[in-house]
Amino acid sequence: MRIVIPARYASLRLPGKPLADIAGKPMIVRVVEAVQSCRHAGIWIATDHEDIRAAVAGHGHAVVMTRADHPSGTDRIAEVAEQLGWQDDEIVVNVQGDEPLIDPQLVDAVAAALREDEGAAIATAAHAIHEAADFFNPNVVKVVCDAAGRALYFSRAPIPWARDAFANGQDRTRLPAGFAAQRHIGLYAYRVGFLRRYGRLAPAPLEQHEALEQLRALWHGHAIRVVSCSEAPPAGVDTPEDLARVRAVFDRGAI
Repeated sequence: MRIVIPARYASLRLPGKPLADIAGKPMIVRVVEAVQSCRHAGIWIATDHEDIRAAVAGHGHAVVMTRADHPSGTDRIAEVAEQLGWQDDEIVVNVQGDEPLIDPQLVDAVAAALREDEGAAIATAAHAIHEAADFFNPNVVKVVCDAAGRALYFSRAPIPWARDAFANGQDRTRLPAGFAAQRHIGLYAYRVGFLRRYGRLAPAPLEQHEALEQLRALWHGHAIRVVSCSEAPPAGVDTPEDLARVRAVFDRGAI
């Protein structure tokens, strides 16, 4: 398994996010440190910004400079695989550059699931939804799977739908007992061969309506294996408030 961490400087809510200081080190460096205990064959940061390259290299980590026009992190990782000449059957994990609290065991589990499911092109993760507010929140991406643990569909809509429990405007402040809804976790493992094909796949109508990139793979018939977790992983950093929360964790010495 190889790990690639895409890092873009631009961020609408938190400009320069990868370089934000967390206990004396840039956030992107903290992400690298979080996954160093994984069973990996190397960790690379993929960026198009010189300041990020310099900060990462200054801490002794590998950096690959990529084009600035990539529409997604998946495309950026595909360029890294091409630059470094990785073989089609190798597995690459995309770790988001704004998750310094990521669990390395989850990274290993997603990579292992893809390795074991030879018919899948991608693996990702999900956890059970327990709160109705999360289930009905369009910012919470849901996933439903088949009996083999492969994704059937991802949506911002509340899926699956408990017809009888939610019928006729009944109480939607709590979920029915035994209701198996899952929240998608944005961690991905890919086979390099799929990454090479991905850039040639036409965007899917469902992807454009839902604003969910992973629907492109399903639309074109590529299987996605889903690892189910017992609980939600720590949230990443999207806002100044998120950054303050993560800094407090490091300040308490909880890492």
